[in-house]
Amino acid sequence: MAAPYDTQLEQLLLSAAAGDKNAEQQFNHAQEQNFLGSLQSLVNIFVADGANPMARQLGGLMIKNSFFAKSEEVAKINQKRWEQLDVAARDSIKNPLLQALRNPERVVSHTAAQAAAEIAAIELPYEEWPAFLPSLLENVRDPKYPDSVKAASLECLGYSCDRIATLDKVVDEKTTDGMLNVIIDGISANRPNQVRLAAAAALRNSLGFAEKNMEKPEECTAIMNAIMEATRSQDPQVRMMAYEAIVQVAVLYYGKLQEFMTNLYQLTTATIQSDTEDNVVKSAIEFWTSLCEVEQDLIDEAQDLQARGLQPETTCMQYVAAATTHLVPILVTTLTKQEENADEDEFTVHMAGQLCLTNIAQTVEDVIVPVLVPFIQQNIQSPEWRLRDAAIMAFISELEGPSQATIGPYVQQSVPILLPLLNDENEIVRDSAAHCISRICLLHVQYIPGELFPAVMQALDAKIKEGSPKVASQAASAIFNLAQAFRSTEEQETNILSQYMQGLLTSLLTSADRPDGDESNLRVACMEAISELISVAAQDVRPMLSGALPEFLSRFEQTFNMSVLSPEEKNRRDQIQGLLCAVIQSLYRQLDKPTVAPHTDRAMYCLMQVLSNKSSNIQEECFSAISAIADVIEADFATYMDQLTPLLLAGLKNFSAYQVCIVAVGTVGDISRNIEGRIQPYCDSIMAVLIECLKDQSIHRSVKPPVLSCFGDIAMAIGGAFQPYLQLSMMMLMQAGSTKVENVDDDIIDYLNMLRESVLEAYVGIIQGLRDGNVLQEFGQYVGPVLHFLSDIAQDPHRDDYVLSKAVGLLGDIAMTMTPILPQLKTELNQPFAAEIVREAISSADHSTVETAQWASQILNQAINSS
Repeated sequence: MAAPYDTQLEQLLLSAAAGDKNAEQQFNHAQEQNFLGSLQSLVNIFVADGANPMARQLGGLMIKNSFFAKSEEVAKINQKRWEQLDVAARDSIKNPLLQALRNPERVVSHTAAQAAAEIAAIELPYEEWPAFLPSLLENVRDPKYPDSVKAASLECLGYSCDRIATLDKVVDEKTTDGMLNVIIDGISANRPNQVRLAAAAALRNSLGFAEKNMEKPEECTAIMNAIMEATRSQDPQVRMMAYEAIVQVAVLYYGKLQEFMTNLYQLTTATIQSDTEDNVVKSAIEFWTSLCEVEQDLIDEAQDLQARGLQPETTCMQYVAAATTHLVPILVTTLTKQEENADEDEFTVHMAGQLCLTNIAQTVEDVIVPVLVPFIQQNIQSPEWRLRDAAIMAFISELEGPSQATIGPYVQQSVPILLPLLNDENEIVRDSAAHCISRICLLHVQYIPGELFPAVMQALDAKIKEGSPKVASQAASAIFNLAQAFRSTEEQETNILSQYMQGLLTSLLTSADRPDGDESNLRVACMEAISELISVAAQDVRPMLSGALPEFLSRFEQTFNMSVLSPEEKNRRDQIQGLLCAVIQSLYRQLDKPTVAPHTDRAMYCLMQVLSNKSSNIQEECFSAISAIADVIEADFATYMDQLTPLLLAGLKNFSAYQVCIVAVGTVGDISRNIEGRIQPYCDSIMAVLIECLKDQSIHRSVKPPVLSCFGDIAMAIGGAFQPYLQLSMMMLMQAGSTKVENVDDDIIDYLNMLRESVLEAYVGIIQGLRDGNVLQEFGQYVGPVLHFLSDIAQDPHRDDYVLSKAVGLLGDIAMTMTPILPQLKTELNQPFAAEIVREAISSADHSTVETAQWASQILNQAINSS
């Protein structure tokens, strides 16, 4: 007998499916008022054979979405509500879902799989659904159930595993065994393809929980044999999914591969060479790409550990190096499978092969060169365009990885061959040649023969002006990479780019304005190349740049008249404005105050107008440009503070877009250093927001270090006027300095070092500001905790050189400034931790750290020994 269901709810669901927002709100309100009741009503509709099919499906999806909400907070609330229900209440939902999994209608069983998986992900880690796995195993094994039910049951397992991993939960060994039993049964060769596909997907998702099973040789072998057998399936989807599972094994269980590598090599290479389905071939190639990434990580880790006298836990078996001689020629054949009309976003076999070869080169380094070079030399001037292009792409793949000494001579030989290929009759070859020259400019610019440099510049300039969007974009990228090679910390009167600067900027700007500028990222590539050329410009072209500033400002002003009636038009305007922000930033970094002063009102008007648009996506770029302007005009920037401050505060409060928040904090610091005490009238509101940032528990952790550092910038700017903010700032700094973590991994270590560096910078800035304001005695009560913080740093084996340098500098500052005020400090400074910090800093490989340590040592000795 069909379960009774609420026909009013059925109509509500159908209205919601038709896009009625009011219906959706009614349902959400009902669920908030009665969580269990709404779930029971939904499950009644879902399992009712007489209900509208659309309403049934939507009812099942609503059950799923009750636990998997777009908002993580809402999902957690609903999960907690579920956990608070008693067993009988939960069973009233779970049992009908298990029954619905056995419904012969595919849409019902598939939707039940999604809904049941959400509940399983919550309950299985706590062993709270004992009927779940036995019911699914029966569905898969009992002949009376159709294939659609078996597939849905396996899908349910796969979804459950995926959600358990997402929720960062752990399941016990018994549950894992039960899952794998169901999956291995489903993937066996005697099962229909529909069932095997679902099982292969479930196995891929469950491997993260199978660590103990993979440790047992017989179970590991059973799992691997089941996956490898599935790669031979007649169904291409099953083969593809089986290879995806093999990729997971390579990533998660590299140490277990040795016994199976011969078979895996034979399977993957046979598939790459003979499988007719591109998706399967790409999945087989991905195995080797992923294996390269794993081995690269192991090699890097081993080098790092050995440098510290330690041994790695997992040894790199160098499977990729062992296979290179035979594997690379097979992969090279995929480079000849170019698709002339492929969508730009489509990842083809050709691309997969090239990516894999690139990873192999980075993993095995010099080993790949003698394997690839014969193919390149034989085909780079072939009459067949596919072979010419394949040879270029093969050469690109080995540009990064091999040593300069090994690859350099080949790069030198390649340039005169590549230049004519920029004018090849085939556009794909022209594009690849431009891409190859771009990579050479990035990685091996020193190997471009000097006598050919003018020809390279002329050819790239021609392609920017005349090429297809693809080729022109690659040529612009080559100019960007070339410009990066001329970055210098020293002021240059001239450089080799000076003579080409005017022509290149004109060509790039013209190309950026092309009607097809949206294609192949052309506009972005041209404008980024312009910014980079300006950034590395020598003194002799600055008069030309000064003339360019008003032109770019005019372009910026014109963007406010662009049509933005559609999302596409708005995105295009935002993109152009963001690129112009970067150009203006580069120009201000290059030009002096007298040159930019007449134009700065226009620049600030444009930037503040963009910031006033709350829907703008380029606030980061705006704040970065404002920082550059403040650095050039210095104290005169105070003129803009009344108008800018509300926009600056809005950026600081943009906690959800944390990257905007970080850049806004940096802008506050830059402004503070430039206008100094003139920032004081705005400090109450700025400091209030900065403190709010630190108190917000939901804010991204990367915001906090720059906020803490900003305290020091403000203190140095306003001196004694920082006193009202001292107590709260110091409380925040001491709290941050005392941060401890239990699970130490590389990301956490990096973050802690960044946090400590910011705290140290803030302390130095506060001490200097209070000293300049003649109120340094106010810092006396905090000296003890600060020294304790330095003692913690001295004992931390994970601190980096930056923290060490800042720590020894702060120690010297305290000794110099606070000892006259607090004579008792002599005893505290004469402690082993202080001597240890100084000693280690003096032993540093960094020259500036050594200089700071030598100064601090002298100051400490004077302070301790003074009468």
